[in-house]
Amino acid sequence: MIQFFKNATYKHVLLSAMLWTLFTATATASSHREAPLIANDPLADNTDLYAFRSPDDPSTITIIANYIPAELPYGGPNYASFGENILYEIHIDNDASIPGDEIIYRFTFQKVNEDPTTFFNIRLGMENLKTTYTLERSINGGQSFTVIVSNGIVPPPNIGPRSIESGVGLGTTYENLIAGAINTSSTGERVFCGPADDPFYVDLGGIFDLGDAPRQNGNSRDGLGRYNVHSIALQIPILTLRKAGAPFNPQNILDGNFVIGVWASASRQAIQTLQPGGEAPAGSGNWVQVSRLGMPLTNEAVIPIGQKDFWNRLTPYDEIAETTLDEYFYNPELALYMDDELFGGAVPAFAALRIQRNSLQGFDFGNGQDGLFALKGSPAVAGTALDDAVFGTLLLPGAGKPRSVDLWPIFHTGVPNVPPYQLATGKNGNPLAAGKPFINNFLPNGGDMLRLNMAVPVTERTDPKFSTMGIINAAVLGLTDPAYNQSTSLQAIPNMDGFPNGRRLEDDVTAIELQAVAGAALAAIGLWYDDYTVGGANPVTPNLINVLTYRTGVNQNDKPFKTSFPYVASPWSGTEVGQ
Repeated sequence: MIQFFKNATYKHVLLSAMLWTLFTATATASSHREAPLIANDPLADNTDLYAFRSPDDPSTITIIANYIPAELPYGGPNYASFGENILYEIHIDNDASIPGDEIIYRFTFQKVNEDPTTFFNIRLGMENLKTTYTLERSINGGQSFTVIVSNGIVPPPNIGPRSIESGVGLGTTYENLIAGAINTSSTGERVFCGPADDPFYVDLGGIFDLGDAPRQNGNSRDGLGRYNVHSIALQIPILTLRKAGAPFNPQNILDGNFVIGVWASASRQAIQTLQPGGEAPAGSGNWVQVSRLGMPLTNEAVIPIGQKDFWNRLTPYDEIAETTLDEYFYNPELALYMDDELFGGAVPAFAALRIQRNSLQGFDFGNGQDGLFALKGSPAVAGTALDDAVFGTLLLPGAGKPRSVDLWPIFHTGVPNVPPYQLATGKNGNPLAAGKPFINNFLPNGGDMLRLNMAVPVTERTDPKFSTMGIINAAVLGLTDPAYNQSTSLQAIPNMDGFPNGRRLEDDVTAIELQAVAGAALAAIGLWYDDYTVGGANPVTPNLINVLTYRTGVNQNDKPFKTSFPYVASPWSGTEVGQ
């Protein structure tokens, strides 16, 4: 079957004090303003999370957690900033045999008003309010923390050239401010906290206008273009992040001992008390998580609006026992609009995206159907990841849950390098057979996390085969490129280090996730689209090509990313963005 692929083509203000107690009891969040309650607390709102092997220093992993959605660069006189009474945390799990996190990085921020006599944010070399941070690290799951950075510098907002560059301002450049804010901790991590261009690109207006992406009338528009966020960036040695007891060097490029799960959160104290005289509110009581993020777009585009606040208050580890939300992954709403037997005609922008309803003339992955469940317990799945003796009932939990074999593990456990989760290359028409390995980020220790195999080599951003389509592109190359599709041997295929194996800044996660909902992962392992007949000459059918070439209309960020840490693009200036 390998040769059949050679000609294929391929182508994501706090609530009022009166409501505060209710808010902290019921809200957490992920992504941009995606849940009703967290939308009212932007300083604590995670917008995006990234984790990738550093392209210019492959001995390290870079993790970037962004907060504060849709910052206006000209949003003075009170510009966006990290909150003082918030715990911002980055959590890392590297051992599935141990419950919970292994490593936690905790950031707290402090502000000083250097000149209370002016209404300007910056004047005569002074900042209002000047922000610094303390970074603590725990390597015992949060039982204790050690300070590893004190008085870290946060650059001020990029107000404009008079405030930053002139003699009546700070008399420097913004790039110098960024460089001066890059710190090295006492334990060897590089750290940056500060404003940045929002690296997420997506046509928010189109997507939330009942799925109009790409727009059917008019041009698509990056809804986050020319907006800023606040980034927390860490560059951490792989030796620090690897599983305890693992060797210094991985055995191969998919070594399971080098898989990490990453998620970010923000927490506030349960009680906020307003103070007389205009003083800042005082916090007391236990710290309560009010925001979290792992995989992108989970709460925005998978969880229905009536369940978003509930989903948000769970940690990934709470999801082990909490199964009521699994249904939205087993039978995703978006799939309804990619199925002509249901509501496919209602969303014409998704016309290229269609679900396998009769794959290999035997398997139906439409919502409410059984998918591969009919094979449960049969000799066909013996020794595969679908065998209860291998991974229990994780992947075939019951009838009527068709996407339990692809979407659910992508979001909840990662994908193992075990049949059937290998490319169709070399399978000779049997999707359950062993094929060509291309991913292993299996870490079944919780729910929604960004999982990354740190052993996978970096794809250079200047490589002609670098693609924003991440693992989708790696699968296409493994199926179609003669450099990779001539054997089932493990090879370093370009973009194996892309989403959902971690997440690079460049990755088009919106398009990748929509393709995944449309069954792209199923097709990659040999469960082809309905317009392929078993035994036919070429499974690269129009349906497959349509899915692989689908794009949302916004295909890259509005600014190029930096080539070195912290990689995020510099924030937009208030004077270069129209008001």
